[in-house]
Amino acid sequence: MKVPEGLYYSKEHEWVRVVDGRAFIGITDYAQESLGEIVFVELPEVGSMLDAGDVLGVVESVKAASDVYAPIAGKVVEVNEALADDPALLNNDPYENWLAVLEITDDSMLEDLMDASGYEAFCAEEE
Repeated sequence: MKVPEGLYYSKEHEWVRVVDGRAFIGITDYAQESLGEIVFVELPEVGSMLDAGDVLGVVESVKAASDVYAPIAGKVVEVNEALADDPALLNNDPYENWLAVLEITDDSMLEDLMDASGYEAFCAEEE
């Protein structure tokens, strides 16, 4: 399982990469491995406002469908259209293939998330 440094992680297995006040959000390697081969991705509407914990989208695999939750609050400013055409990109590299970009409304929400070592420990407890 790969857990890159410099990202924030949620207990629901999403990652957040902050770039210039914008949060790129995707699913972790752990989530991708748990789901198996991903065959469909439902993305949020650009312009929608999400609170932390709201459903950001849905990822479907050959095993199951799973909600993806917004780890922080913000306005959806961009979605990764490439995933609509090729959802398997998440299988290849879940950390390069983000789902959506949120405009961050409150930086302090990032403090509620885990760093790489905290997330690795969390995953080890789950297994």
